[in-house]
This record gives sequence, structure tokens and C-alpha cells, in this order.
Amino acid sequence: MVQLNFNNRFVAELPGDETGILQSRQTPDVCWSAVEPTPVARPVLLAYSSEVAGMLNLSDEEVHSEDFLAAFSGNRLLPGMTAYAARYGGHQFGNWAGQLGDGRAIALGEIINNNGERWELQLKGAGMTPYSRNADGRAVLRSSLREFLCSEAMHHLGIPTTRALSLIASGDRVMRDMFYDGNPGLEPGAIVCRVAPSFIRFGNFEILAARGEHELLLRLINFTIGRDFPQISLQSEDYLATWFHLVCERTARLVVEWLRVGFVHGVMNTDNMSIIGLTIDYGPYGWIDNFDPGWTPNTTDEDWRRYTLAQQPAMARWNLARLADALATVAPSRTLLDEGLVHFDATLQSSLSGMLAAKFGLLKWTDEDAGLVETVFDLMQRAEVDMTEFFRALANIRQHAPDLTVLRSAFYQETLYHNHRELFNTWLARYAARLALQKDTDEARRTRMNLVNPRFILRNYLAQQAIEAAMRDDLSLIDKLMEAARHPYDENIPAELTAKRPDWAINKPGCSMLSCSS
Repeated sequence: MVQLNFNNRFVAELPGDETGILQSRQTPDVCWSAVEPTPVARPVLLAYSSEVAGMLNLSDEEVHSEDFLAAFSGNRLLPGMTAYAARYGGHQFGNWAGQLGDGRAIALGEIINNNGERWELQLKGAGMTPYSRNADGRAVLRSSLREFLCSEAMHHLGIPTTRALSLIASGDRVMRDMFYDGNPGLEPGAIVCRVAPSFIRFGNFEILAARGEHELLLRLINFTIGRDFPQISLQSEDYLATWFHLVCERTARLVVEWLRVGFVHGVMNTDNMSIIGLTIDYGPYGWIDNFDPGWTPNTTDEDWRRYTLAQQPAMARWNLARLADALATVAPSRTLLDEGLVHFDATLQSSLSGMLAAKFGLLKWTDEDAGLVETVFDLMQRAEVDMTEFFRALANIRQHAPDLTVLRSAFYQETLYHNHRELFNTWLARYAARLALQKDTDEARRTRMNLVNPRFILRNYLAQQAIEAAMRDDLSLIDKLMEAARHPYDENIPAELTAKRPDWAINKPGCSMLSCSS
């Protein structure tokens, strides 16, 4: 029998709709709606994270039990589980979208592990909720597998993120229009169990402010601070401003971490922004191959380019400003909230400078370094240089004898390499001169750089290959990717998992841009 220590504060301390009615509707004056997962036909455990299982005090034997399969496929609740869907709103692509909520996610409750840590369990793809609108609440294998892999890959890269416990095939078929082109088809369904200390989003607060539910908004604020920010005293006169200050700081640091590894979230709506500073809701995300600050992985964003790599800091600030608008309806002073946004700007700048210094192997960032970095980023874009490969190779440059051939592996096209060779050589001379100003050895610098510049990232084409193999009942690539993800900075990762994007993947569906159903 799988036993977990549940302590479900969200549903115990905040009002909810307990009718259990699944009909899509508005749910005023509540923070959640009771709903049980919809059973599936033939659940099969495809993959799980042993690290997350251990974090939840689950043994391998328990993970492979019938109890586990039933509970985490949505077929049966374990003792102590309280299933619900959260209510929230959000700004989507810059426009207020009204009430949204967990349309295909169902929380199972919060557990306390043996270390006293709180973890919320959530099934994505477990069936309809009152917030599903016209959807079925299900998820397909391709989107579930991408989320499972990326959650764990991001964690091991050292980036704040939700985690993934398990990936379970449902045995059911799900109708999806993958390309939004009017040609839907049946696909295998799956359910991923997401794990985080909290899944509360900016949108949880926005919906209450937008509907004038100010008393409940204040209750949610106090609950969130009390449960998830214990370092802040609710007795302090300016506790709300102190809290927003910290939310701004965590958000700034998170976005800088995305930039460090070339991760593009793809759908940074306010309902996809974590109040505790995690990466949440892995939909049409993507990883930069050839360096392009204007690239977005989201087909819905293809024309607007709102959520590109370079736009992420600005969009994070815009989202925080919308959260500030909501909080201002109950805050004693808007000025204190605006100070939080100023703190975001300062944190972003200092974190960005520190991150770039580390990526380039600089012991200390100076104002003059900005020109050096901007020049090479411009060259990388013009010459279609692979971001991940470039920085791993850059660590091998010798400051007293810089050699461009060391970076040759990062170029996608030989023609562009030769056409830009002179400009890169000029830049390398500047870079070597900058390195010579610091008392540092090539070996020490290489070691530092390889701790922040990953050898392995979950490239889009690798995830797509894993999806296609899984659809043939071949799970071996999932296991290989999970193993590589556990040690993304190691040098001895198999070459087939660190190779640059192949030519066949440039325009292949799933390997570049994806729809929100992906």
C-alpha cells in the first residue's frame, strides 16, 4: 500500500466550490473546485523520476505497485488525497482573458515528506474540470513526455522548476489538432504527475482583483505568505510590499537562468508565472540551437514575437506589473509595489552581468565587457553559431594563443564559418586580451565555465525522437535522455545526445516551433 502524509492546507484554509460539478462555468468567491480525476482505460507506467520518488519517500517497489499506477493515472485516490482544480485568471499575449483555471490539471493534495518539506502533487491530463471550457481535460503522449523530460532536465541544470514524478500512458486515444490547421487526429493519451511546493500563479491573484473579491484576495495573499514565504512576518506593517519585493527578485533570477542555458518558455502569460519563482507549464517551450534572440518556439506567437528569447526579461517585468495592479486593490500603498518593480530591474541587471561573466569565464564583470559580449552575440547570430556548443568550446580557448578552429564545431555551415572567420578572429584577440587582464589560468577558467555552460540540453529534436520512439513502444531513448539530464555539465555524455541540431530537424514538426497543444 502506497502511503503518503497528506496535509492539504490549500483546500482546508481557502474557500472552494465543493459541488463536484464538472460543467464549465464561472466560479465566483472561491479559490478551487472539487473534482475527481476521470478514470482511464489501460494505464501503463512509461517512466518515472527516481529522484522525485525519493523526495516523496516512495520506494521503487511502491512506484511499481498497483496502488501507485491507480493513483497517478487518476483511477483511484489514495487515503488523504483531496482532488481539486484551482481557479485563476490571466493575461494571455498581453490581453486579459478572464477566468481560466486548471483546465487539464487536477491537484491531488499536499504531502509532508520525512524532511518536513511540503510538496503538492498534480496530475496533468487527468480529465475535465469546471475550468476546461470546451476542452476534454486530457493530454497526449507527446506533450506529456516533453513536460516529463524537461521538468527533470531543468532541475538538474540548476534552474528553479516544477518536477515530474511519473509519466503514465492512459490507454485511451485523444483527439488533437496538432498544427491548428483544421485537421485533428487521434493520438495516444498520457498523464504526467507534476510536483512542486506550490502551483500558485500570478493569475490566482488577478482573478480575485478583477472580480472585486478583495476580501478573498487578501486571504489568499496571507495564506500564500504564511505557507510559502515563512521568512516574512504577517505582523510586519509592510509585509505585502516585502513579499512582492521577493517575488520580483525570484522572477528576475529565474529569467536570467533561462537565458543562461538558452531556454525559451514560449508562453509567458501571467497564468503561467509561478508566485514562488519556478518554471511552470511546459507547453511550446524550446531550446536555442543556432543563436537567435528573436526566436520563439510557439506557433501562436509567430507573428507577434512576444515571447522570444530576448523578450523574456521584459515580459517577466510586464507580468509582475500586472500582478502589482491586482495587489494594489488591497495594498496600503502602490508606491511600495512600484519599488518592487525597481528591485526587479536592479536584480535583473546584477544577475545578468554575473551570469554573462560566468559564461565567458570572467572573474569580474566590468562596463567595458558589455561591448565584447554584444559583438560576439551579433556574430553568433549572423553566422548561425550553436549557442551550447559555442560556450563549451570557448572554455578551451587558450588566452595566449587563441585559435578559431577550437570554435569550428559550433558552426552549422562551413560557408558562414569562412565568411565570418576574420571577424571572429578579431573578436578572439579582444577576448584573449580581456582574459589576460585577470590573474587566472586557462585550466581554472575552463573548469569554471563548464560548471555554468551545459554540455547537454534537451534539444527539441531529441525530445521529438523520444516521442516517436515511445509511440513505437520503445522507451530506451527516454532512459538515455534522463541519464544525460542528471549530469548535464559532464563531458562524457554520449555524442549522439550532445550533437548540434541535424539538418533534417530544421523544419520537422516538433523539432522547431510547436503549437500550444504540444
